[in-house]
Amino acid sequence: MFQKILVAIDNSEIGEHVFNEAISLAKAVHANVMLLHVLSPFDGGYLNPVLLQPNGVYPTLHTEAVNKYMQQWEQLKQEKLDMLLSFAEKAKQAGIISEFSQNLGDPGRAICEVARSWQADLIVVGRRGRKGLSEFFLGSVSNYVLHNASCSVLTVQGPIQDHTEVPEATNAASA
Repeated sequence: MFQKILVAIDNSEIGEHVFNEAISLAKAVHANVMLLHVLSPFDGGYLNPVLLQPNGVYPTLHTEAVNKYMQQWEQLKQEKLDMLLSFAEKAKQAGIISEFSQNLGDPGRAICEVARSWQADLIVVGRRGRKGLSEFFLGSVSNYVLHNASCSVLTVQGPIQDHTEVPEATNAASA
């Protein structure tokens, strides 16, 4: 069935859930796992190195600001690497052969690329539950992976995030 399972994770509640689901599956089918985290400097949760001049037209990089940014970036990379090491240790304790990779770039593309090069049989990825305009504007890594992966994809659902407002109900009897 599946021999090589790529597990795309991050350090969140859904990332923990994705990991647990993947490990359960890997145990059941005696598969190896590749734990993957993708650092994307363009995501809102990461750092922004560009400091704009007061007129907002030309980006300037001040030495002190760049040095501080680089320190923060290195710290972030190390934190995520430590997360991967922790997940790899948990996989080892569960009797699963695992390896890990931390990549830089667009998460959806990186996941598909690593799956191809590692020759994964299955990708396990989380889905945050965005719907409608939220998914359209914020993008969807899982959607990209579903449509571009070279192998099967298992999406693990997170809590549904419905950002549509529901108008308050009115009680005609009390009016």
